[in-house]
Amino acid sequence: MSNRTALGYREGLLSAQDGLALYYRDYGDPLSRRTPVLCLTGLSRNSKDYHEVALRLSRDRRVLCPDYRGRGRSAYDPDWRNYQPTTYINDMRHLLAATNVHRVVVMGTSLGAFLAMGLAVLAPSVVAGAVLNDAGPEVNSGGLDRILDYVSVDKPLADWAAAIARMREIFPQLSFADPADWRRAAEKMFKEGPDGRLHVDWDVRLAEPLRRSKSALPALWPLFRALGDRPVLALRGALSDILLPATLEAMGRSLPRIACVTVPGVGHTPTLLEPISVEALDAYFAQI
Repeated sequence: MSNRTALGYREGLLSAQDGLALYYRDYGDPLSRRTPVLCLTGLSRNSKDYHEVALRLSRDRRVLCPDYRGRGRSAYDPDWRNYQPTTYINDMRHLLAATNVHRVVVMGTSLGAFLAMGLAVLAPSVVAGAVLNDAGPEVNSGGLDRILDYVSVDKPLADWAAAIARMREIFPQLSFADPADWRRAAEKMFKEGPDGRLHVDWDVRLAEPLRRSKSALPALWPLFRALGDRPVLALRGALSDILLPATLEAMGRSLPRIACVTVPGVGHTPTLLEPISVEALDAYFAQI
């Protein structure tokens, strides 16, 4: 691991159980007594998504932000069949062991929320609480189709203006006011390739397992209820086509210590930088 204190985090590489190289960012004081946070991203995303949130949280606690295999600076898996939740959960357990972290709040966006629920089943002693960002125990299939459509294709782009235009096409609900915010968002999604063009920062094969198993998604309500009496914060974008309002309401009735917050004016997923999201996160982490 190398120190990168000027950027606010340390960088780490570890070898997964099958030898694949996995990258992660490590924020904050490893010796802090506050419960650490494990930040898990959406299907195609990487640790850069959580940078601003991690900087805030790491003022008084440790924050780990990994790149799943096949994303960002982690190695691409030679076997696309490994791009599935059980493998990701095993990778996260390996990361926690390697960093000597035994108990965490799992903050999961989209896919990451499902992995948080899975960890509560497969490693219950590890999960102190969960933040579920725009995902829950029921998935709207129309929204999933939209995600799979853009995740499974890499359209090389000439420059950052083209990348921003592509983002506007994929995420019509995004409404950054500052052009610099659009550029930062694009830099989290695209990378420059050897050909000098911009490419998506993930392995497009990662969508293949989901395409093949979409009609046979596992029962998610038992995974969600495995969170039990842990403190849970569930966030939903008011325009989300993945987490529907009725599902969020049902989630609120199903756990004893869950707070449900709808973020107005955004779709799938909230950035966690909206004022209402920041307020909800501050209230949540004040108790844990």
